[in-house]
Amino acid sequence: MNTPSTSSSSYLEGSAHSDPQAGWFPVSLRLAGARVLLVGGGEIAVNKGRLLLDHGARIDVLAEALHPVVQGWVESGRVRHVAGRADESALKEHLPGCRLVYAATDDRDVNRQVAALADALNIPVCAVDDPQPSSFITPAQVRRGAVRVAVSTGGAAPVLARRLREQIEALLPEGTGRLAAYMQSRRSQVSERYPQVQDRKRIWEDFLDGPGAEEARNGDDVRADVRLNALLDADRKPGEVWLVGAGPGDPDLLTLKALRLMQNADCVLYDNLLSPALLDMVRRDAELVFVGKQRDRHALPQDDINREMIRRAQAGERVLRLKGGDPFIFGRGGEEIEALVEAGVAFRLVPGISAANGCAAYSGIPLTHRDCAQACLFVTGHAKADGVLDLPWEDMADRRQTVVIYMGISTLPQLAAGLLGKGLPADWPVAIVERGTQPSQRVLTGTLSNIALQAAEAQVKSPALVIVGQVVRHRVVSP
Repeated sequence: MNTPSTSSSSYLEGSAHSDPQAGWFPVSLRLAGARVLLVGGGEIAVNKGRLLLDHGARIDVLAEALHPVVQGWVESGRVRHVAGRADESALKEHLPGCRLVYAATDDRDVNRQVAALADALNIPVCAVDDPQPSSFITPAQVRRGAVRVAVSTGGAAPVLARRLREQIEALLPEGTGRLAAYMQSRRSQVSERYPQVQDRKRIWEDFLDGPGAEEARNGDDVRADVRLNALLDADRKPGEVWLVGAGPGDPDLLTLKALRLMQNADCVLYDNLLSPALLDMVRRDAELVFVGKQRDRHALPQDDINREMIRRAQAGERVLRLKGGDPFIFGRGGEEIEALVEAGVAFRLVPGISAANGCAAYSGIPLTHRDCAQACLFVTGHAKADGVLDLPWEDMADRRQTVVIYMGISTLPQLAAGLLGKGLPADWPVAIVERGTQPSQRVLTGTLSNIALQAAEAQVKSPALVIVGQVVRHRVVSP
């Protein structure tokens, strides 16, 4: 059972009547003691009545007949029954003085009449399951004491909102309300010790990441206090760097640890390969700093990136160095770690799903196959400053393996010619995975003799991965 709420604020979403497509915005409305008119006495009214009673509203129910649950509320004195039809005269009599109005009958025309009259009096009104005449809607809510999670589709799909609420219900421990109450009761203690907002934020984040949070959820305030006091008495942690792999593009491929650090970072140094959807998952008040590299153009040289990480960490910041794929597969993660070690800066490493793994899987190509590929070789197709490709050509021409080429689109003609020159046949299979794992992913398949021409005709652009080997012929696509 949910922890009872002590809040009297209802979470709603409002929209301008004149332009209901302009979007909905969340508001919190205090309803304790406020008069609310609930038009309708059936099952729909039961659902809205429960929400209103939970917020301490004074409810008048305008209806001819009452659902047994509503009848029980009337008999217990929790709501007042205004018997009669919801016609214009009754509505004009009872609407004035209301804080909110719910049109909750099973007759759409009646609900719209209620909405029109309420709107004329500038009273917020919700016609249930009918966003167009409504000036507000009620999101599906998950309640754990003082903790409230509201889920809304802006009135577009209420059933979806309720289903998402059910999923969130299962994810939030029952003790979340107790944890919130504990943290509220200790806020002044923490504020007195650490008047700076950033210091307090870090204390609470460390508390939530440690065992104290679980003890508070379980109601063991004594042990939770031990954990909190230890954090308060400890020397303030210096800054550190978190080198994190964000995966190949699909935000669902983030690791749980990467997501947690994205929520804790003070600043994020990120590459150009990261999608906006991934950056949207970073905490809102973190500073975002673009340091990404594109072919022939660097936002920051690598040495400057290293110095910026070190400078920020030494100033006490928690620096998230967020990289596409995995930092240690052609991500220059090794160079950055060496610079941090030399500067004496603490760091943490979080691997990510590599572009090779993600792109191959999403395109249906196995990287290894017992019939044709007993090994997999990763190489970079990035040429040196003089345009020369310095690659292990002999190793790459082994027919018993798969070769995955990163950053190989601009040098694809040279790559194909080099492999042909080392003895691979002209019909040796090749695939290109462009924007792998993302909704716009595109896969081209061909051979060493024609793949460069195909890529040029299709105007393939980075990010793209090249996969060479017989495994391409084993590609499977779900029907």
